[in-house]
Amino acid sequence: MTLSEYQTIRVATADLNGQLRGKRLPSSQADKLANGGLRMPLSALNVDIWGDDINNSPLVFESGDADGILRPTNRDPVPMPWLETPSKLHLMSMFHEDGTPFLGDPRQALNHVLERFSTRGWSVLAATEMEFTLVDDSAAVLRAPIDPRTGRRLFAGDILSVDALDAFDPFFTELHAGACAMGIDIQSMIGECGLGQFEVTLNHRDARRAADDAILFKHLARGIARKHGMAATFVAKPYIDDAGNGMHVHFSVLDQNGTNVFDNGGAEGSDILHYAIAGCLAAMPASTLILAPHGPSYDRFARGSHAPTSACWAYENRTAAIRVPGGAPTARRIEHRTAGGDTNPYLVFATILGAAMAGIEDERPAAAPITGNAYDLDLPQLAPDWATAVELFATDPLIARILPNPLIRNLTMTKRQELKRLVDIPEQEQWQTYLERV
Repeated sequence: MTLSEYQTIRVATADLNGQLRGKRLPSSQADKLANGGLRMPLSALNVDIWGDDINNSPLVFESGDADGILRPTNRDPVPMPWLETPSKLHLMSMFHEDGTPFLGDPRQALNHVLERFSTRGWSVLAATEMEFTLVDDSAAVLRAPIDPRTGRRLFAGDILSVDALDAFDPFFTELHAGACAMGIDIQSMIGECGLGQFEVTLNHRDARRAADDAILFKHLARGIARKHGMAATFVAKPYIDDAGNGMHVHFSVLDQNGTNVFDNGGAEGSDILHYAIAGCLAAMPASTLILAPHGPSYDRFARGSHAPTSACWAYENRTAAIRVPGGAPTARRIEHRTAGGDTNPYLVFATILGAAMAGIEDERPAAAPITGNAYDLDLPQLAPDWATAVELFATDPLIARILPNPLIRNLTMTKRQELKRLVDIPEQEQWQTYLERV
C-alpha cells in the first residue's frame, strides 16, 4: 500500500512515560508533514501516567502552554496492523518554534547523548530483549489467559517451552507478521518462566532505530493481543508472587572503520569496555528512576529473581546488573540487565549510553568483576524505593551530566506528582493504571 491508500495516519512521539502522544489525521493531510510539521503543545510530552498536566509545570500556564513543532524522523511511516482501518503511524520528534530540539522529548534526549558518540566518529549498535505477560483483565483481578488449545487457564510458567509458544501460535504468527510490516527485526521468541510470560529479542541495529523498535513493538504487542482476546502487559511485576518483566539492553560501539571498540582480541575486552562498564555502574543508583519509573516497578527487585538489585558486573553471569556475554571477541558487548519492561526505551537508552560515555571520557576504572551469586555479596545497591529514586535522580551530578536539564526537571516533577496520586489508589487496583500504559 502507498500512503495515499491508507485511510488514516497517526503522528506521534513518546512522552516521558513512553506513551505515544500526537494526532490522528485523514491521509489527505499527509502533505502537512512535509511542509513544516504539525503543531502540538510542548506540555503534551510532560503529562503524568493518567495524561494530566503537571501542577506548576513551566510548560503549561507559566509559558502560556506554548506549541512545539512535530517533525518526521528519518523512519518511514509504519502500518498499524492491529487496527481494522488501514492506518499508518509516523514517529515524530519535537522541536521549538525556532527549530531547535525540545530536550524534554525523550527521543531528542537520546539524540543529545548519541551526538557525543558521533563527535568521536563512533556509532552505537543496540538490541533489546522485550519481556511481556499475556493476561486476562476482564475481571477485578488479573488472571492467566486461556490456553486456546484446551480452553483452560494457564496454571504455570513454562520456560523455553516450544509447546507454550505453539499454544498461542495465532497470536505469535500475527505478531511476527506485524513486526515485519513495521520494519522491526525479530531475532527470536521464547517462553519465559512466568505465568503467561514470553520474551521477544529484537536484532542489533543503530541505537536510535533500536529504541524506535522497542517503542513500536510495545504498541504492536498490545494491539495484537487485544485482537486475540487478551492483554499484553509490560508491567514490571504483573503478579506479586511470579516472575517480573525486564527489558535487557545490549550494546556495542563501532569506530569510523566499523571496528568494535570493546574488542581487544580476547575474552576480557578492551580498556574502553571497562571504562564504559564503570560509567554505567557509577550512574546506576541515581538512574534507578529511569530503570524503575513507577511505584509498582520496585516489586520486581527481589533477591534471587534475576532482576539485579546491586550495581555490579561480571562475565557470563546473569545475577549481575551488567553482564559481558561470551562469544567471538569481535562481538564483545555490554548487556545491561536492570531495566524493567515498564520503562521508556528512549530514556533507558539515553541514560545507559550517556553513563557509558561518561565513564569513557573519564577513563573511569571498573571494579573487579564479581564471581558467584551477586545476591550473596555486599555491593552498592540501587535505590530501594520510588521516593528515594526520585530524589537521587533529581540531585545527582552524574545524571545532570548525562541528560538534558529540561528533561531532568520535567521528569522529576512528573514522578513527584504520580507518587502523591498513587497513594490514593488501593494497591490491588493499581494494575488498572499501568496495564497498557507502560
